[in-house]
Amino acid sequence: MVIGVVLAGLLLAPDFRVCIDPGHPSELNDGFGVSNGLTETAVNWKVSVLLKKQLERMGGFAITFTKSSEKQLVKNRERAEIANRFNADLFLRIHADAVPQSGFTIFYPKAQGKAQGKVGPSRQVIERSGRLAAAFHAAMAAELKGVLPDRGVKGDIESNIGSKQGALTGSIFSTVPVMLVEMCSLTNKHDADWIRQPVNQQKMALALAKGCAAARDAAISRATQRLGGR
Repeated sequence: MVIGVVLAGLLLAPDFRVCIDPGHPSELNDGFGVSNGLTETAVNWKVSVLLKKQLERMGGFAITFTKSSEKQLVKNRERAEIANRFNADLFLRIHADAVPQSGFTIFYPKAQGKAQGKVGPSRQVIERSGRLAAAFHAAMAAELKGVLPDRGVKGDIESNIGSKQGALTGSIFSTVPVMLVEMCSLTNKHDADWIRQPVNQQKMALALAKGCAAARDAAISRATQRLGGR
């Protein structure tokens, strides 16, 4: 995790650890359904690969994926466990929505939920996820201003699965800060036509990367404040 060490009065932070989770296939949805000529699994994978390359170019990030190929099935609990083992500073879940409205949305756990007999995430993860989601959202929204509508930051409970469980399964089993980004809506023709274009997939990857950078800065700032208060 980003804690850093003090040397000559400076906070030296290690690489910010991002676990990229290209959404689907999972135990709930294979993501292979076609909307406006696109499948969510393919879009999630393409943008996630571009995001990894963008973060590598920016530097200061350690990166892992929750799966090794586009169509690999990984259960949502397993995805969280991969992020936990990586000791991620951010478990970033990449999805595309299926709603009539155009735009992007960020979800994070505002409260605990229950799935498979597990109650979670912890209060600490909820607090840290909220802080990083706010920073991530501001940066992503600035990059996509005038391109896609900003549908805001919402609690998991406002999502379909979260409304039944109190939080998303990936959040419930996460012991690290977590958020899910619905990049756009594939059932909205405007959004589908936009994300179909390779240049716009790059644009989305850049917006996500800037969100990661803002989350990293927020985490380092918090760690600096805590060290200063000792």
